[in-house]
Amino acid sequence: MTSPEIRRQFLDFFRSKQHLIVASAPLVAKNDPTLMFNNSGMAQFKDFFLGNGTPPAKRVADTQKCLRVSGKHNDLEDVGFDTYHHTMFEMLGNWSFGDYFKKDALEWSWELLTQVYKLPKDRIYVSVFQGDSTDGVPFDQESWDLWKGIIGDENRIILGNKKDNFWEMGETGPCGPCSEIHIDLRSPDEVALKSGKELVNADHPQVVEIWNNVFMQFNRKADGSLEELPARHVDTGMGFERLCMAIQGKQSNYDTDVFSGTINLIEQLSGRTYTGKMEKSDVAMRVIADHIRAVSFAIGDGLVPSNAKAGYVIRRILRRAIRYGYSYLGFTEPFMTKLVPLLADQFADVFPELKAQQDFVATVIREEEVSFLRTLGTGLTRLDQIIDQLGDAKTIAGEIVFELNDTFGFPADLTALIAREKGLEIDEAGFQKALQEQKQRSRKDASSLTGDWIELQDVDKIEFVGYDETEAYAQVVKYRRVQNKQGTQVQIVLDRTPFYAESGGQIGDTGTLELFQANVPKATLRVLDTRKENDLSIHLVADRPDMDDLLQSADLVFAKIDTHRRELTEDNHSATHLLHSALREVLGTHVAQKGSYVGPDALRFDFSHFGKLTDEEISRVETIVNEKIRQNIPLDEKRNVPIEQAKALGATALFGEKYGDFVRVITFDPNYSVELCGGTHVPATGQIGLFKLTSEGSVSTGIRRIEAKTSEGALALLNEQEATINELRELLKAPKDRSAGAVVKAVQSILDERNALLKKVEALENEKVQQIKEDLLGKVLTVNGHSVIVERVNVPNADALKQLAYDLKAKVDNLAVVLGADINGKPQLAVMLPDSLISGRGLNAGQVIKDLAKNIKGGGGGQPFFATAGGSDAAGLDAALAQGRALLG
Repeated sequence: MTSPEIRRQFLDFFRSKQHLIVASAPLVAKNDPTLMFNNSGMAQFKDFFLGNGTPPAKRVADTQKCLRVSGKHNDLEDVGFDTYHHTMFEMLGNWSFGDYFKKDALEWSWELLTQVYKLPKDRIYVSVFQGDSTDGVPFDQESWDLWKGIIGDENRIILGNKKDNFWEMGETGPCGPCSEIHIDLRSPDEVALKSGKELVNADHPQVVEIWNNVFMQFNRKADGSLEELPARHVDTGMGFERLCMAIQGKQSNYDTDVFSGTINLIEQLSGRTYTGKMEKSDVAMRVIADHIRAVSFAIGDGLVPSNAKAGYVIRRILRRAIRYGYSYLGFTEPFMTKLVPLLADQFADVFPELKAQQDFVATVIREEEVSFLRTLGTGLTRLDQIIDQLGDAKTIAGEIVFELNDTFGFPADLTALIAREKGLEIDEAGFQKALQEQKQRSRKDASSLTGDWIELQDVDKIEFVGYDETEAYAQVVKYRRVQNKQGTQVQIVLDRTPFYAESGGQIGDTGTLELFQANVPKATLRVLDTRKENDLSIHLVADRPDMDDLLQSADLVFAKIDTHRRELTEDNHSATHLLHSALREVLGTHVAQKGSYVGPDALRFDFSHFGKLTDEEISRVETIVNEKIRQNIPLDEKRNVPIEQAKALGATALFGEKYGDFVRVITFDPNYSVELCGGTHVPATGQIGLFKLTSEGSVSTGIRRIEAKTSEGALALLNEQEATINELRELLKAPKDRSAGAVVKAVQSILDERNALLKKVEALENEKVQQIKEDLLGKVLTVNGHSVIVERVNVPNADALKQLAYDLKAKVDNLAVVLGADINGKPQLAVMLPDSLISGRGLNAGQVIKDLAKNIKGGGGGQPFFATAGGSDAAGLDAALAQGRALLG
């Protein structure tokens, strides 16, 4: 059975059990501060378990893209070294939201595995929760009894502790006892020697968990205690890759057809053969086959490699794969990018977003590869310098290894590998100490402490009224305290709010909450920000001593946003829609939004495009946007539009966003801009007033960024520019007309005069260098049949020092030169050797310069006949020249 057939049979099975089949959420978690990536099948349904939202159906099934490379669930360093760990994996799952519970879940799992997939019953073991007195959760007798009835053999039922059989997503959140299903894939001979029951949860590569049935009953609070969820739910997860291994009779996930096509292509590209063992080349192929999936799907979901947060994690995964290919498969040119087309075709039916962006994903990966392979080259050069400076020492200090890793992106294990090849070692303990210190600094910077929610009201839903109203009466539903770098803040949830919570690039509203008790105003709280967390709009206010009393006694809240701030934000948000369409018109339909910032002060728009915009393209984009503003196009807002109908309208959707069955469509002229958007907008484009682009540049590979101002911000910018021109006009004594041409002409005149003076200075410096050359020609010494000049000279720059060496060589046959110069406090050295010294004595200018540069605390290099070096200690110049004089003597 092929992997697509296995996946399809799972979904068909649960469709037959009246489950709604839903699409996978993107890999990058949205609006959940506890997660960077969706690391389990249930992540996208977390709100439903918490009672913060309504599921699309009581029974749901899907296959979810998951990534486990950060936080509690981090499998990155295990990948490649065993048969079953992965970074990105598929999680097949079925869910019950307050519908069926343990009986149906366990019976269906057994039916699917043994009757549909035909897995051998005598190789399957199950586990149930033994209970935990600390949490006050008893032994799961119900699951034990159910399994006994299903299997008929108590010997195949195992008691599991809290570690193995109580599932928790994180330190807080939904959780509950679980029942795992394990399968023994060993050979009959191995099974005869030892029971599979003894190997369950013992990290045996052929006795593995394939399915976990989690019974969500509790919510773990910040204080560690458990509370009952509003309703009991079922959350199951079955690792697709492991299931394929079991059904296809393989001993490794990497031997299944999920990975075999990718590994075959890696074999072709590298000229190596995959043996499936623990050879370094085998490990490298598994790492690459796994990591290309994680990186490709993350980029396809809208995330690009970067140096921050989730983007940094993706860059780290990609670089790990490149490093393994470079070190163990001999790849020195981009190779990961060549795997993308195969991957896109393989998953086109189940995850079509990768196929739709195949060229973009491949290009981003290729550019990242080019950059990192160059980094590896730079790191090797730096490492050579470090090794040269070790002298007789045999250990590279941990701080230096950390610097190579942190500053140059040069991996510590590659440093260790190269060191071993040269008979050296690294200070592993020192490196780990520096690494831990950095992690502690990062944790300290990002640390926060979140308290438990204090519930005041039980409401069916939270209503956002901000599309139509800027103020509203409401009641406090719940609140909690958060301690962070800003101090202690209180997060407040209202049953209805006009405050827009930060989402889709638009920042959250600010404003006030006026608290009333029996119609008497008690206090006014300043809302510092509004954020979205698990579909809740959270209002942030500064804590105060009487906050608990105020919130618990308030029977009414008057919520009011800062309307002028919202209007300016709307100007910028609507302008991004006009900008997006203008970019697609000017550059092409490949342009897609990759991120944005929309606030009252400015807008920032990131988009896919691989080249710098020309001045003409920038001008055209700006002109189009301003034309649309002047046309005063009215807003056409449609709410609760069926997603298929929205697509039929031509609405632009963003990759990496998960849309529901009903969406909001924002249109400014159906022939110009139609987008899916949840933000707030101007009633007509004329309100924007003016659009002024302020910058255009690269953010990362394949991603450009435009920054711009609108409305008051654009006008202020133009006024500032005009004031600057007027000030220049005064300074330059330019004619006092309104045109900038006179100022430009005056500036050009000054530049022309400056250039003429620079040429005169250059001529004088050349004369000085020629005079130095003549003086040096009078100091030529003959040593052992060679002409020698070793002198300290006064030249204006490093180029002049180099030219002086070449000029001397042209004048004197068989000349060896060592020159030193102090150029603005920076010491410089140059060495020129004749062929007779290179071939006769085996001297090399590149090696000579490295030895001399140690005197000036620097380094350098070059060719055998000529090399240069720079340093930081000019006081060592004389010692360097003396060493050179002794060497040539």
